Amino acid sequence: MKNTDQLKKGIKSQNQEFRRYEQVHKNQNYYLSEQLDQEEFDNDFAIKTIDFSLLIDDNPRFVAELGSALSDIGFAIITNHGIHQNMYHKCEQKIIEFFESTTLDDRMKYEARRFGSVNQGYFPIKSTTIIHPDLVEGWVFCRRAFDMDNGSDYQESEFWPVPGFEPIFREVVLAHEKLILPLMQSMLAYLGEDPHLYDKKLTKTNFGFRLNYYPPLSQKQLDSGGGRMLGHEDIDIFTILPTQSVAGLQVLNRNNNKWIRLNPKFGDIILNTGDYMQRISNDIFPSTTHRVSPPIDSNLMGKPRISFPMAIYIWEDEILEVLPNLKNPKYESIRAEKFHTSITSKYYGDDYSADVKD
Repeated sequence: MKNTDQLKKGIKSQNQEFRRYEQVHKNQNYYLSEQLDQEEFDNDFAIKTIDFSLLIDDNPRFVAELGSALSDIGFAIITNHGIHQNMYHKCEQKIIEFFESTTLDDRMKYEARRFGSVNQGYFPIKSTTIIHPDLVEGWVFCRRAFDMDNGSDYQESEFWPVPGFEPIFREVVLAHEKLILPLMQSMLAYLGEDPHLYDKKLTKTNFGFRLNYYPPLSQKQLDSGGGRMLGHEDIDIFTILPTQSVAGLQVLNRNNNKWIRLNPKFGDIILNTGDYMQRISNDIFPSTTHRVSPPIDSNLMGKPRISFPMAIYIWEDEILEVLPNLKNPKYESIRAEKFHTSITSKYYGDDYSADVKD
């Protein structure tokens, strides 16, 4: 746990203080916490909304529009993706129940620890990272936490504090899993690569399905300056994030260093590329900075905010390398586990990657 001095430093820290951990080029500058007196908002830039049904109809517009959006800012909004919003409503309700029906002692029995590349398990409030006091409780479930591969040794209680939740969240994970290959194939096609290059790597691949419970905000918390989640970039290939009922997601426009408030309609999917993708795309698809802030509508301050992003990874032993058709590669090949844990050491401590074999 962090002490008070560390918390104060975290609130005033900037991302470039942790530059030595990065494994892709990140020249943008920003505070980890909101500094409203020193920041500006971009009210003109609109992140593109793309109709997934174009892909189903084999319309080349989908590849062109998705690639353009991601190369522009690393974010896109996906609509008409085929997942009914009732599933997302149910998931939100069950996440509230999951956190509010268990005690802190129950949850602490599953406190996060590293397994492979990913820190998996429960993160108490203000403990998502060691560098910033995020006002969120989180729980990361990777593939092994779900009974989805017919493993004979699967034990639900190893990952879940109470029974009944795993099948509900597994339904969402399976629905999102169907989107992985079509989305990746479209990105590769835009980059001029064989669309099926990653089919094998991403079939039954690992992922981080994170349940985020942002408790209602008190005035004391608002005055603390901590923010709901620090400014950061995702470390994955891409993230599938259903739009939340309570807004707060903001994206940094690196062209002008202004923040964009993002609030698509409920049921749409927010898609963004991460560090893995920036590495293999030779910086064409950036890993874009984003954060979670308190809602503008004061009536929502007393309501919990729920989100459930699904981060798509490749397995630890896979090799990350710039796509073979891209000229003048900026990065050397690297084992996925070394890449991942080298970055996340800034969040969990320098010893997080100490036992990684290159």
